[in-house]
Formats: sequence, structure tokens, C-alpha cells
Amino acid sequence: MTTIINFGSCTIDRVFQVPHFVHPGETLPSTGFRIHGGGKGLNQSLAIARAGGRVKHAGRIGPDGDWLRKLLDEAGADTSLIETGEDATGQAIIQVTPDGENAIVICAGANGHITSEHIRRAFSHARPGELLLVQNEVNRLDEIIDVAQARGLRIAFNMAPMTEDALSLPLSRVEFFVVNRTEGEALTGEQSPGAILDAMVDRFPHSRTILTLGSEGAIYGDADSRLAQPAFKVSPVDSTGAGDTFIGYFLAALANGREIWDCLEWACRAAAICVTRAGAASSIPTREEVDQAWE
Repeated sequence: MTTIINFGSCTIDRVFQVPHFVHPGETLPSTGFRIHGGGKGLNQSLAIARAGGRVKHAGRIGPDGDWLRKLLDEAGADTSLIETGEDATGQAIIQVTPDGENAIVICAGANGHITSEHIRRAFSHARPGELLLVQNEVNRLDEIIDVAQARGLRIAFNMAPMTEDALSLPLSRVEFFVVNRTEGEALTGEQSPGAILDAMVDRFPHSRTILTLGSEGAIYGDADSRLAQPAFKVSPVDSTGAGDTFIGYFLAALANGREIWDCLEWACRAAAICVTRAGAASSIPTREEVDQAWE
């Protein structure tokens, strides 16, 4: 099984249940409140670990975030590459509506204080052919990608949250892009799934793209093929973490040598279970749950 190094964020999620997303100037009473572990990086590492994958999480937390490290430890992730500094752990404020939609505001905190020394240490024992997974929630992404490529790692980039800075990164070095429709449009200027994938092939002919479409499922595209996987029908409670669950399960399956169509199906199964539960990290299913669903 191939090792996945996930150089990603860890955040403390403060989740508010609301009747609707708050409007400008409005003070809105919440109908519920919870604190969860989160951050796209942490969520994706948890998903990889719960899927049975071998993952090393590299990142940075503050003194208030040690429980996030324990959360990853308990799931079976290797946390030896997580550093603790004096700066506060990253934070997220999440609104969740009754139909399961979410709106999120994040503060980078410790996620924005990755150093060159940390990057060198994280890849000091990496082997050619291993996978690097990154998102757009930590600093020095260009350096992380450069060092990983120099060590011979294959690179998967979840381009979320999408920013102008992300477009200036060394994207030609990415083997796997994982984007949703909004991120795909920002990358290509196209809106329809087919046009987005065509444009990705034109711009990055040696890369592969996984386009996630929420309740419509996901599509894989490269220079030679397209594969579509419909979503599994469920009654959603909270969509937070569904994309992260999909990515973790897809890469865990890929690292275990499974075919792309199988990776897509397994990832969509996991994401469907995720949206039936509240929270992000707490909603990610185990491998056993996913394997037994829809049998």
C-alpha cells in the first residue's frame, strides 16, 4: 500500500445550526451549537485512515489543538509530522441550515505559519512514488509542491478554498486535481462538467481531474477517458465534510491499487454516508460502514 503524506490544515470547527444563512446586518439566533475537529487537511487524513489507508499528516497546531492530534492518532494516522507552535490553532465558523447546506468562514491561525524547515523535515524520509495530498489552507504551498516533486512524489491537489493565489502555483506538477464545479470554473472559465474536463485536459494534458458534483456524483477525466459515478441517494443532514470524505476514500483506494471506477464508487458511497450525519470529522464513516452500505 502506497503511503500518502497529507500536508494540510487542522482547525477547530464551531458549528451553528441556523434556520437560514445570516443576512448582512442580521442577528440570527442559533438552534444548536457544537465544536468539532476540522480543516480540510485533518478531515481528509481522517477519511484516509478510516478507509484503511496509510497516511502521515503534516501540519501545524497551537497549544489549544492537541486534541486534534489525538483525534488523528485514534483513527490510525501518523501524526509525527504535526508541529505545535505558540500561535492559535486555525478556526472555522460554520452555519448549517435545516436542508444540510453550509456556509464557512475560516481563520488560518497556525495553518498559516508553516516553515521551510518543517517542509524539509516532513519529506526527509519520503520515497519516490508516494502520494502528496495538499489543499489550499496552508501557506508555502509552492515550496511544498516543489520539494515533493524533487523527492519523486505524485501530487494530488484539492483546490479548495479557491483563491487567486492558487492559480499561480506550479499546477503543471499536479497529477490529480480534485475540484468541485465552482473550483473547476475558476480554473477553466467553463461551467458545464464536460467543458470543465475538456479544458483541464487542454491545459494540463498529463494530469487527471476528479470533478465532484455534490448530489450528482462525480466524474473522472484524463486525456484518454471519462468515467461518471452517480451519487447514492440519501436524506442529507449536513454536507460539511462530504467532499473531504470523498477525497480521502478515493485516494485510499487509489493507494491500494484499485481501479479508477472502483475508487469513484467507493468514495461516493462514503460521501453519501457522511451527509447523513452532523459535523465534519465526526461524520466520516469507517471502512466497514462503507463496505456494508447498499449491499
